[in-house]
Amino acid sequence: MGGNLSAVIGVFSLVTVLTAALVAVGRLRGRRGIATPGQRATYEVLHTAGLAAEPLRAGLNPTNAAKAARHLRTLVGAEGLALIDTDELLALDGRGAHHGEQLRAAAQKVVASERSTVLAESELGCDRLDCPVRGAVVAPLAGAEGRIVGALVAVTDGVPAPGLVQATLETAHWAGSQLALAELDSSRERLARAEVRALRAQISPHFIYNALTAIGSFVRTDPERARELILEFAEFTRYSFRAHGEFTTLAEELRSIDRYLTIERARFGDRLQVRLQIAPEVLPVTLPFLCLQPLVENAVRHGLSRKPGTGMVSIEARDAGAECHITVEDDGVGMDPGTLTAGIAELAGATGDPGDDSGQHVGLSNVDERLRSVFGNGFGLVVETDLGSGTKVSMRVPKFHPGVRASS
Repeated sequence: MGGNLSAVIGVFSLVTVLTAALVAVGRLRGRRGIATPGQRATYEVLHTAGLAAEPLRAGLNPTNAAKAARHLRTLVGAEGLALIDTDELLALDGRGAHHGEQLRAAAQKVVASERSTVLAESELGCDRLDCPVRGAVVAPLAGAEGRIVGALVAVTDGVPAPGLVQATLETAHWAGSQLALAELDSSRERLARAEVRALRAQISPHFIYNALTAIGSFVRTDPERARELILEFAEFTRYSFRAHGEFTTLAEELRSIDRYLTIERARFGDRLQVRLQIAPEVLPVTLPFLCLQPLVENAVRHGLSRKPGTGMVSIEARDAGAECHITVEDDGVGMDPGTLTAGIAELAGATGDPGDDSGQHVGLSNVDERLRSVFGNGFGLVVETDLGSGTKVSMRVPKFHPGVRASS
């Protein structure tokens, strides 16, 4: 997955450069006395490619194919253009609709052989005397990892010229790269959902057991307190196990953390102290779902539960211009930095047993990977710890990031 994410980041960088180029050329285009014909041609190609990229990045299906086909036909310069997956013709823009079955059959051969082909008029087998179609170029569409997912067909009213053949091949290669990115986006979303499920599996068994034990201790002695804790527990689990949304707001995450700490204070009593310093302006900041809560649970479960006497958990979120800086710190037992590094590197065997620190490694590594996958490698966790010195975990979250939006 690391290589795939690097590829996505690289493409995003290219898109940024192309966007800047579009803006610059667009400004020149508006000032006809300065823009050259070459600059205007560059603008038109990039603009058309951008229009085709959006539906392609949403995946190869009839609706998206229909939206992309007309822009792809403009790029190729053909009289007609078809997009065909491994089974059926998804869309055809321009001429050649009555040749749909022949084009589909030719595309299936190209998909099977993974090699492009040029169709002459005789191979299309048309009975219509007024048929304007005289040939076609069929090129394979390669998605992620080079897997052929369909074909692009350019239809022409003459013998396919070398220029049309080359334009079709290059456009098919570019369209395939957009489809590959669509597959990577889908894979990233599936991975994010799997990672959230892993966090839920790590958090739920131990916390649920401890929470119910704490609530049970108040049923006879303080029924009203037990009722309040049950309601807090219900709201906490509702949030933690919600079925939708890869992202949430800092306010929502903090609200769930408050419920968690309310239940934990019922267990620990005065031993657990909490200090919050939250800048109001960062409460709407969007961040990955369940990326802050595991850090607080680690602070309580691994840092303070083993410390004799009183322990403090501090949560701070402050405004830092274009970013929000968040820290979770405890004054608990801490751990050896070398042990932490080694534990994170050996997560394959971690079980999250409450008697060891492997669950802490899982939680930290999971959150770190999710932050990096969403915001980039510069936004991972920073962990400061040592034996007897507590632990401080810091993260940076951009206030605004493309594609990051909390579910309503």
